[in-house]
Amino acid sequence: MSLRKRIGILVIVDSFIVLTAIYISNFFLNPNVHLLMYDILLVSSVALLTFHHIFSWHYKLYKKAWEYASVRELIAIFKAVSLSILMTGAVQLIVFQDIALRTLTITFMLHILLIGGSRFSWRVFRDRYLASASNQKRTLVVGAGAAGTMVVRQLINNKEAHLQPVAFVDDDLRKQHLEIHGVPVLGGIHDIAEIVKEREIENIVIAIPSLSKKELNEIFQECTKTSAKTKILPMIEDLMEGNVSVNSFRDVQVEDLLGREPVQLDNKGIAENLSGKVVLVTGAGGSIGSEICRQVSKFKPAKLILLGHGENSIYTIEMELLGTISSSIEIVTEIADVQDRDKMFDVMDKYKPDVVYHAAAHKHVPLMERNPEAAVKNNVIGTKNVAEAASSFGVGSFVMVSTDKAVNPTSVMGASKRLAEMIVQNMDAASKTRFVAVRFGNVLGSRGSVIPLFKKQIEKGGPVTVTHPDMVRYFMTIPEASRLVIQAGVLAKGGEIFVLDMGDPVKIVDLASNLIKLSGHLVEDIGIKFTGIRPGEKMFEELLGKNEVHDEQVYPKIYVGKTSELYMEEIENVIREFGEMEPSVLRETLLELGNRRVEKVRVSSPSEKRVVTG
Repeated sequence: MSLRKRIGILVIVDSFIVLTAIYISNFFLNPNVHLLMYDILLVSSVALLTFHHIFSWHYKLYKKAWEYASVRELIAIFKAVSLSILMTGAVQLIVFQDIALRTLTITFMLHILLIGGSRFSWRVFRDRYLASASNQKRTLVVGAGAAGTMVVRQLINNKEAHLQPVAFVDDDLRKQHLEIHGVPVLGGIHDIAEIVKEREIENIVIAIPSLSKKELNEIFQECTKTSAKTKILPMIEDLMEGNVSVNSFRDVQVEDLLGREPVQLDNKGIAENLSGKVVLVTGAGGSIGSEICRQVSKFKPAKLILLGHGENSIYTIEMELLGTISSSIEIVTEIADVQDRDKMFDVMDKYKPDVVYHAAAHKHVPLMERNPEAAVKNNVIGTKNVAEAASSFGVGSFVMVSTDKAVNPTSVMGASKRLAEMIVQNMDAASKTRFVAVRFGNVLGSRGSVIPLFKKQIEKGGPVTVTHPDMVRYFMTIPEASRLVIQAGVLAKGGEIFVLDMGDPVKIVDLASNLIKLSGHLVEDIGIKFTGIRPGEKMFEELLGKNEVHDEQVYPKIYVGKTSELYMEEIENVIREFGEMEPSVLRETLLELGNRRVEKVRVSSPSEKRVVTG
């Protein structure tokens, strides 16, 4: 219906209501007087009708969407009707030197009742009949605060949402057993399983945007006791900025369940470090490298160089950045291998970057166990090539991405990254460039991580394969890992190894179980199969060795390890001779060098782990 037609209908309806109100009130008080002969009644009718339309237009009663009416609209009706009655009384006083007070009082009450009723009846009709589709799923809303109330209101008003709110849960005892928009608050968080069963709930919506990771995990664990599908409201920042609507729910992700809040960046310091600068990222097409490029681009460098060996992955991140970043940032691509020493020097000479983020590496533990020479070429020699090239051409800071597997390494991959750390620390002592390394644990969703593997196994109907029921890992998201790398470049004084306080470690079997539940399945239906620890794997990981621990944070949730002994002569020997070694001999050599004079620490409890990791 067009706005003009809609306004026309409302004007006609209101005119009928106004006349009905004043004539009925007059009939109640003067039943024996002929209405058409009553002068004060005729004058009052014209005045009230005129003033009603004037004040209705002023308070925009004809332009409001009454299907979404609330207290605000009721207040507007009250103001328009009250002023109309007052002005009509003033006209009576001027024309007749008297005011029909009782008649106006009854007219006021009827006026309010009929105008408000006509408007709100449309909302009731829409809520009761138009918005009640048979395919709506019965929904429990967790959180009866402002966000939860907004969710229920929009679900009631949006018949296309396919969700029917039937109950709230909230731990606030003052709200329990009350109703909000006609939806009862039936209990607290620990009552979720019982309420879902009693009310035949099909969907659960967590509508508390301010939840911490730990609190969200606790609520989700209660939700997993049911067969209902669990969704979550977007972040409050997205709601406030208008990026999403209140009913733009998303599935709960594994990342949401990490028991740690994300690290916050020093945006001002990073902007000073990157804005207007030339930034080079090696391994730019990988999971971490590409996210570093996305994060760096937000700080408007003058030039961003994407260096990688795989042309498809470099093309993908290049196209993504060109479609999202400012045209003032120049994007340059270099298809090159960090093992190509001459090429690395040519690239550094050509672009003379101010900052280098070195993310190129082989990281798959079992594959490197079978191919130790590849680990040496890419992780050790590749790092040495890029680092020496950066030093030769005056790069300001060089940040290498490392891993928790470099601590007391039991794998070729971990040992090769420990040797790479030694190279970087040694370069810092001999160069004007600030060289640092950043260690973090497993990255959720990165290539080769367990999450993509688990998802594929779940899609095929299972089982999900886990190496050992007691295996634990530290986890972080790709954006978190990338932010840590960027923040380290700002904090760098030279020679440090930065690590993130990653909270408590997570059991892999718990991760698999949560992912199965998040996918809408039962663990019993998909199944979890234990396959045994693979060569080179640990039962647990450490972020700092015992001799590296500093007690104080250098930035919220970021620690720095003490410089340990460097064995550069032995590393040079490995680089010269690895091609002549048998794979088994090379593996033992790498492990021996990576663990030399490092006291092994067996951690058996979370509290002890916290000591080890600072």
